[in-house]
Amino acid sequence: MRTADYSLSLNYLHSGDCALAYRHLPGSTPGVLFCGGFNSSMSGIKATTLETLCRTAGLAYTRFDYSGHGQSQGEFTQGSIDRWLADTLAILDHVTQGPQLLVGSSMGAWIALLAALARPQRTAALLTIAAAPDFTERLLDHKLTSAQRQRLDQGETVMMPSDYDDGSPYPISPTLIQDSRQHCLLGRGRSLSLDVPVRLVHGCADPDVPYALSLELMQAIDAVDVELTLIKHADHRLSSPDNLELITSLVLKLAKPRPSPGVAPASP
Repeated sequence: MRTADYSLSLNYLHSGDCALAYRHLPGSTPGVLFCGGFNSSMSGIKATTLETLCRTAGLAYTRFDYSGHGQSQGEFTQGSIDRWLADTLAILDHVTQGPQLLVGSSMGAWIALLAALARPQRTAALLTIAAAPDFTERLLDHKLTSAQRQRLDQGETVMMPSDYDDGSPYPISPTLIQDSRQHCLLGRGRSLSLDVPVRLVHGCADPDVPYALSLELMQAIDAVDVELTLIKHADHRLSSPDNLELITSLVLKLAKPRPSPGVAPASP
């Protein structure tokens, strides 16, 4: 589901060989940076709902399109986790200011986690929604037929069916598969150490990304404050009114500035 973008002006950040489309709302920090999913755009219901929340709460908020997505330049088939992580870091470094709550949906959760690991000094907290870390290896590979794998090995792009939007098939390129491998996190012995609060939300009725992946991710993250919320009948979108209410409440809690070490909280 997408909504119209009337509230914030559309801007572009030139990064590498393309311009990244983004919308930025000034406000207090920690700000909120939303990282969308695979083949999605910043006009989705979760991205726009968070903008409304941040406007009401006076929080800075940024949403953007990866290269090859939405209103950004670039070819989708040239994209990969490596490229889209670079896009995210460019937005984080050059559009946002101060500490940020990184919110990642589906593939965006993988990218938000990688961004948090790459910019720990800029990360105030992390919220993942239907997290799909390592989806190119853990999920996509199982959906490919032997003929499709052979075509990918020969450098060809293959088309995969989609149950979202208008149902149009989406392309899977050799670049996506090959360049994303270096960023796989689970079962690789990579340290996922984060000194910030982490919240994970996943629907148990998710037909695309099993909630076991968020459970495995929670166990792999080395942080003091990590919580996973499972919603029994929720699907992958997590965009029902109740789901959105949960997500917005978590954002508000995570966006509260943490007291500095050694500083006692103020008396009520």
